Amino acid sequence: MTSLSKGHPEIPLLQESSVSGRVAVVLPRLDVEETPVPSDLLRGDLPLPEMDELSVVRHFTLLSQRNFSIDGQFYPLGSCTMKYNPKMNEAAANLPGFRRSHPLAPEADSQGSIALLFQLQSCLSALTGFKAVSLQPAAGAHGELAGVLMIRAYHASRGDAKRVRVLIPDSAHGTNPASCAMAGLTAETIPSDASGGVDLAALEAACSGEAAATVAGLMITNPSTLGLFERNIERIVKVVHDAGGLVYGDGANMNALVGVLKPAELGFDVMHFNLHKTFATPHGGGGPGAGAVGVGAALEDFLVGPVAVRTTEGYSFSVPKHSIGRLKAFHGNFGVLVRAYAYIRTLGADGLRRVAENAVLNANYLRVLVESAYPVAYGEGRRSMHEFVSSGELAPGVHTLDVAKRLIDYGYHPPTIYFPLIVKEALMVEPTETETKKTLDAFAEVLLKIAEEAKSDPDLLKNAPHDTPVGRLDETAAARKPVLRYRC
Repeated sequence: MTSLSKGHPEIPLLQESSVSGRVAVVLPRLDVEETPVPSDLLRGDLPLPEMDELSVVRHFTLLSQRNFSIDGQFYPLGSCTMKYNPKMNEAAANLPGFRRSHPLAPEADSQGSIALLFQLQSCLSALTGFKAVSLQPAAGAHGELAGVLMIRAYHASRGDAKRVRVLIPDSAHGTNPASCAMAGLTAETIPSDASGGVDLAALEAACSGEAAATVAGLMITNPSTLGLFERNIERIVKVVHDAGGLVYGDGANMNALVGVLKPAELGFDVMHFNLHKTFATPHGGGGPGAGAVGVGAALEDFLVGPVAVRTTEGYSFSVPKHSIGRLKAFHGNFGVLVRAYAYIRTLGADGLRRVAENAVLNANYLRVLVESAYPVAYGEGRRSMHEFVSSGELAPGVHTLDVAKRLIDYGYHPPTIYFPLIVKEALMVEPTETETKKTLDAFAEVLLKIAEEAKSDPDLLKNAPHDTPVGRLDETAAARKPVLRYRC
């Protein structure tokens, strides 16, 4: 019998559990005249399994239990903020008035839904300091694209067609350069200095002389992907503004700042916020996200639309004067927006501040527990923000990938690895604010044990994982010769 398991109770393939004549559903007798199925819709070569309903349910339930999820395990993915999503938010999004609302319904029949969108825009504006907010973008990268397109439109409206360069620190998210390319602009890398911050000399050189006239803007993540707050952020913003460019803030790490600092007060002109990270809506698996964008006065008229507005007659939608237009059908991922609004209103301003404080506390607590074996790559002696980046190069021949695979044997989803690219053998850990001290202590104990194993028995790591349905895969072959469909 072929099994999907290795070191677990066997889960046979469905076809191998098939018993001729066994059925899961008994259809009632026809009460209308039988109509033959067109022959071109019938196939006799499909080896479909014949099974009872209970066997089918157990099969897929067992498979689901082999998956990692935040509801079942610690999920310390750096940069991704895989934190627990309160079930109350799910209940709010499932209220019939929201769940059954239709995006094409008249505004007069959608006042509650539009009011929620307006209130969410107002909450995000109050939390970040931006003058206006759009909820249209469906993900963080989508928000990036919106921001860069608005910057391009701003310069075009001033006849500044030469401004095509977007400066991006080398510690940035990989989607930043991609968003520039999609907007028809040119990404230019600014290196980091020895402390992990933006190299000010390189930035000033990129914004001086004749080059200044070609600067469209800067895209910067603060706190950075190194888990460090940019100490020179106000000077960085001034250098770009003095050159005539605008500053885009990548809000992927906003959970370290929410309720503590308003990014607009740093001088940012536009910023996206990952509602599926900072504000506890579902994240991962290719599901719906939300990358709302906030803008200052310079970009208010260019904001992606429509946006929700309040009038004397009630709530409605409006398109800003020089809007870059829609980026998504209808009004964003509405169910996700309902969840974010419920989260914000449940916690309030004080609660959201505690979210940031606990995110930073948990990251620093875990970092201190393991830094004897996993020292941080940058910012030694400094306080980390919501995450920290160490190296998994524990012993000769042992790599970060080996550490990640060995963690699976202990029941933990591995952290993000090999990112940011400026850190050799990067191991990027984000515990989030929702994890307990007990969980962090247990995870740290495992990391330290793996560090000992790397020295005493490196092959144990190199051959990990040992107790999973599928062992270590040939990732090179998977990339070069992918199997893109199921074959019986």
